[in-house]
Amino acid sequence: MLPKVLVVDDAAFMRMRSRQLLTEHGYQVEEAENGQEAVEKYKENRPDVVLMDITMPVMDGITATKEIMKLDQGARIVICSAMGQQSMVIEAVKAGAKDFIVKPYQPEKVLSAIKKQAENSG
Repeated sequence: MLPKVLVVDDAAFMRMRSRQLLTEHGYQVEEAENGQEAVEKYKENRPDVVLMDITMPVMDGITATKEIMKLDQGARIVICSAMGQQSMVIEAVKAGAKDFIVKPYQPEKVLSAIKKQAENSG
């Protein structure tokens, strides 16, 4: 079974880039374009890892992280943040995120964060 990753970002091109990178490296990818959709997709699919943007419409990444953690204490969430969002990253980690990467992110950083969480899930 391929590990499942839920990529959550309001920018379609970011989701596309992440999908391409992750599928090339043997992951199944689901996408969500805001936090609310992420929570719904998490309920349906129980992905192994969530790659979560912070700043999104409808529901931001921190709120979504809290909601997902309510559903599943073992959820593995990796937060993506722009430079200068340290306070939000701290908040996300307090909410239950396991790791974070800074945008614009390097493919190898994304892969190593996802791989580490996928190996720890299940």
